[in-house]
Amino acid sequence: MKPTLPMNPTGWFQVAWSHEVGVGQVHRMTYFGRDLVAWRATSGKVTVMDAYCEHLGAHLGYGGTVIEDRIRCPFHGWEWNDQGRNVCIPYEDRPNIGRRINTMPTVERNESIYVWHDVERREPYFDVPDIFTGFGDGASADDYYPLCEHARLFETRLELHPQYVLENGVDFAHFKYVHQVPIVPLFTKQEFEDPIALVDFTITFDDSDAGGTIEDINSGVNAFNCGLGLAVTKSWGMIDNRTASAVTPVDDATCDVRFSVWIGRKPGDDRDHSESADRHARGVIEQFEADIAIWSHQKYASPAALSRGEYPGFTALRKWAEQFYPDTTTAAAATTPATTGSHA
Repeated sequence: MKPTLPMNPTGWFQVAWSHEVGVGQVHRMTYFGRDLVAWRATSGKVTVMDAYCEHLGAHLGYGGTVIEDRIRCPFHGWEWNDQGRNVCIPYEDRPNIGRRINTMPTVERNESIYVWHDVERREPYFDVPDIFTGFGDGASADDYYPLCEHARLFETRLELHPQYVLENGVDFAHFKYVHQVPIVPLFTKQEFEDPIALVDFTITFDDSDAGGTIEDINSGVNAFNCGLGLAVTKSWGMIDNRTASAVTPVDDATCDVRFSVWIGRKPGDDRDHSESADRHARGVIEQFEADIAIWSHQKYASPAALSRGEYPGFTALRKWAEQFYPDTTTAAAATTPATTGSHA
């Protein structure tokens, strides 16, 4: 079921995890209907660019090699730098300064590689939050286990839209039915103004049932929605974890979904791996998989038949989302919600 929202929003989108592009490696991928390559120079810098050599169109991901800070075409040896400019034609005495391979602004953070996508080719006007330092609580990457296979989820070419995932963050009612949470979360912050939106909520369990004090069993989530392509969260109270959910359009019908989980270390624990952390990460991922099962078969409801309690959150988020679509008039028409007649 093809999503009805535009599949070319502006923003940062994850295209790989850092470990997938080692020094000297060339990584193939397709996003936004374009064949791309990511390659890592000897310096460690990652470049993401269109996959085809401007000379005669060879695909740089099939036999292309990294030479220090350049990528060499396998067909005729033309070399291109991290700005996409030709810097060497091995059988000529000068490069072709008139041709350039399109590159994408790239940020490497959160053990991930993100690209900036904008059909109007504007420079990035907001940044990717650091999942450790971005919440301003003094945390660092050393406080969490590094990402491992058990803490990552990658689903390819699902028929869903990035906005589905972000709308989940204001949907208090689904927690009971999708995640089997007996307590409806209390949203304490929903700030949809800047390109990076803030959403916080808490869950308080009854101490008479849990056998502890209220302070012991309070839990909550702080979230940054970084445009439509990325959401990072800090969870506290039950299991100390941080997550990054990234949804990146492949074409006009499908997206790739990546989900990363970092589990907090106990004080004094300097290990890179823990079986207990793996179990906790798997549990967090299973909750996200339950959401994916809904999103990947969802038809976007516009206007949505919202209840009175749902209306403020969904309205604010959908209005906020309009800024990321190139044609805001079209986007607005597609994202204006409505309440049901019985609950308005």
